[in-house]
Amino acid sequence: MTGTTDNRNEPEIIASILAGKTHEFHELIRPYERSVYIMALSLLHNEADAEDAAQEAFLKAFRNLAHFRGESKFSTWLVSIALNEARSRLRSKKTMKVVSLDEPPEGEGYVSPVLLRDWREIPSEVLEREELRQLLQQAVTDLPLIYREIFLLRDVEDLSVNESADVLGITVASAKVRLHRARIMLQKKLVPQLKKANPKRRWFSWS
Repeated sequence: MTGTTDNRNEPEIIASILAGKTHEFHELIRPYERSVYIMALSLLHNEADAEDAAQEAFLKAFRNLAHFRGESKFSTWLVSIALNEARSRLRSKKTMKVVSLDEPPEGEGYVSPVLLRDWREIPSEVLEREELRQLLQQAVTDLPLIYREIFLLRDVEDLSVNESADVLGITVASAKVRLHRARIMLQKKLVPQLKKANPKRRWFSWS
C-alpha cells in the first residue's frame, strides 16, 4: 500500500491494528489524509471546521475499524465516514437546505445536454491562471450539496459511480443523475469564462 513502511496490503495492516498494534493506524490512513481533509473543506468551506471534521472522521474510523468488513475499499469506507461527519456539522449549523432531485424531469434523458466531459481536461496553462482556478473552485462550491458531493467523489476523488453511490447511500441510477446534473451546472457556470480565456478551444462536446 502506498504510504506504508512495508509491503503489506491494507487487510494485513488492519488485522495487525486490531491485534493490538494501534500505532500502525497512522500508516493506514496516511495516504488518505489529504483527500479526507479536502472533502470536508469542500463541504464546510472553513479550514478549522474541515480539520475538526477530518480528525473526528479518523477517530471514528479507528473506533469502528473492527466493523470494517472489506466489502468496499478501505478508502471508500473512510471517505464515507468523513462525508457523514461533514454532513452532520452542516446540519447542526443549519447553513443550507438539501433538496432531493434524484429523478430526471420527464423526457430529459441523457442524450441531448452538452456535458463538461471532465473538469481535469482544462489545459494546465489555463488552470495556472489564478483567476480561473478560483473560478472553478467557486463553481464547485456553488453547487447544491447533493450535486457537489457526487462531483467531488466521482471527478475529484476519482471513485467509480458504483463506489460513489455506495458512499452516498443512493442507487447507482440516482448517482448518475446527480453527476449528470452537476456537470451541466458547472458547464453553464464556467463556459462563458473559459471561452473568454481560450476562445479557440472547443471546451464541450455533445453526448
